[in-house]
Amino acid sequence: MSAPLDTLDIWGATFGMPEQIEAAVTTAMAVDGLPAHDDIENVVVLGMGGSGVAGDLLAAVVGPFMPVPVVVHKGYACPSFASRGTLVFAVSFSGDTEETLEATEMAVEFGAHVIAVTRGGQLAAMKGIEALVPIPDGIPVPRTGIGAVGIPPMVIAERLGMFPGGRHWIEQAVEQLTRRRSELQVPGNPAEQLARRLGRQLPIIYGGGSLGRVAAWRWKNQLNENTKIPAFANEVPELTHNEICGWGNNGDVTRQIFRIVQLRHDAEHPQELKRFDLISELVEEAVADIEVIEAAGDGTLAQVFDLILFGDVVSLEACALEGIDPGPTPALDHVKQSLRAG
Repeated sequence: MSAPLDTLDIWGATFGMPEQIEAAVTTAMAVDGLPAHDDIENVVVLGMGGSGVAGDLLAAVVGPFMPVPVVVHKGYACPSFASRGTLVFAVSFSGDTEETLEATEMAVEFGAHVIAVTRGGQLAAMKGIEALVPIPDGIPVPRTGIGAVGIPPMVIAERLGMFPGGRHWIEQAVEQLTRRRSELQVPGNPAEQLARRLGRQLPIIYGGGSLGRVAAWRWKNQLNENTKIPAFANEVPELTHNEICGWGNNGDVTRQIFRIVQLRHDAEHPQELKRFDLISELVEEAVADIEVIEAAGDGTLAQVFDLILFGDVVSLEACALEGIDPGPTPALDHVKQSLRAG
């Protein structure tokens, strides 16, 4: 089989996730200018797209253990409660994301402690930034930099005494990613098999709780950007209060189009376990099939990254089957160029 079309080396960057995470730990440990633990009353993460996932990870994995609330904001404005007691992570791969820049300017005006995670651009040069976590060269696009943007806020939270044992969790994640990578690099691996079963059907990804939500949205976004196909995501239990009703009609149509992928992990609430079973009972006749992906690894961070890597590779295997280059995203380029043109 010939090598897949991949002008930006998305495959290489994806399989380099364990080393990227390790490098991010080293970088974050060297950052100076951090506020004191007692100065922090709440945490806000600003970011969009592949950079914004840093906030999703922090809130889902670290948030339950932190002594202060974590708010993820994706948009042009910083939450109005931000003040001198707020720690803000402003995350922008390029440093020029307009929503993040505007929100960060507001955070600085509010007197918040702002830490930028960026490769450079306007964000790195902004006055009022107290600390800077640089994103290294060699990462081709934001969606392949999940370790570089997602790990530094966790390390800094640990350094501030808000995430005890954080680096051990990260080590467990690296170990699991290394194991999963070896599995997914073999011809005929489970991700390739799932991509083949998916074919030209449209995936709907369901995850349980906050961890499952992060993984499900990551799958959706990677299938959108890498594979250039519509994909949809939702969270259990929320979807059992609304979306589940939508499978009541048109099964003759939906079973030709949709395939559900359930992302499962060990931290699911007991009632979420039951809800997944009920979902399967209710929709199995209305979709082509239901796929179940079980997370592996020790600890919630390892399991969510395990699901993320699996989904990333599914999207790339789907690209390879269709001869699609995962790198370029002309639709995103068009939006950005149109906005700049006014």
